[in-house]
Amino acid sequence: MSKEQSINYQRISEAIDYIQQNFLEQPSPDEIAEKVLLNSFHFQRIFTEWAGVSPKKFLYYISVQHAMQILSSQATPSYTAYAKGLSDSNRLHDLFVKIERMTPDELRNKGENLTINFSFAESLFGEILVSSTDKGICYMGFSDHKQIAFSELEKRFPKAKFKEQTDEIQQNVLKIFLQDWSKINQIKLHLKGTDFQLKVWEALLKIPTGKLETYGNIARIIQKPNASRAVGTAIGGNPIAFLIPCHRVIQSTGIFGGYMWGTTRKTAIIGWEASTVFTDDN
Repeated sequence: MSKEQSINYQRISEAIDYIQQNFLEQPSPDEIAEKVLLNSFHFQRIFTEWAGVSPKKFLYYISVQHAMQILSSQATPSYTAYAKGLSDSNRLHDLFVKIERMTPDELRNKGENLTINFSFAESLFGEILVSSTDKGICYMGFSDHKQIAFSELEKRFPKAKFKEQTDEIQQNVLKIFLQDWSKINQIKLHLKGTDFQLKVWEALLKIPTGKLETYGNIARIIQKPNASRAVGTAIGGNPIAFLIPCHRVIQSTGIFGGYMWGTTRKTAIIGWEASTVFTDDN
């Protein structure tokens, strides 16, 4: 990702904040541009370059009305149904992501025998911290402040050895921000989690791009229909931003709800993904 795309995201995130706060008034593109201190032409250009659609269309994609339309169009899924349909290009996550759980010793030792490489990179949604062991990606999170992001990584693996360096595992996973996923090799994730957490995260991988799910539906998918709250906790503990798409899980009311890496970023990702999937006749 280019530095310019990341800078544009910062500008657009300000616009998204304004849109969210003033949605009922349906602000015009000119009004939004003025609030983020850009002239209208420049604002329209960078927004369309980043999102692929106009600010007006994007506003619709992040509306409750659109979210409810998606939710209502989807029959209550079963885990079996989700496990099928791998030819769907929007389910490419299903085809090339392999999760390996850390061993009991690795969990018990809090990473004492792990060497973790980490690096910061630009993405469509701001700077991101990517970290890996020799077995795969162990953490990936968006970063507004590098030290805070690294502290989160240290908290997860307090006894590990850390090296600030980029490796092939990290470079491969960053290709998920490209439109052409055919260039990506199999992505291996080396995750710290309980059986329940891993089951939830695996279910998230099966939500197609541009689709949304509710916490209750994820609970039904993993055959734990009364575990919506536990599902929410597991989703909130997801260690892999964007790739494990916890951003696609929203409240049954259509409200997007919280996100570990910020509600504005969640809104931006949902809107951007919708713009890559839906056509102008929506």
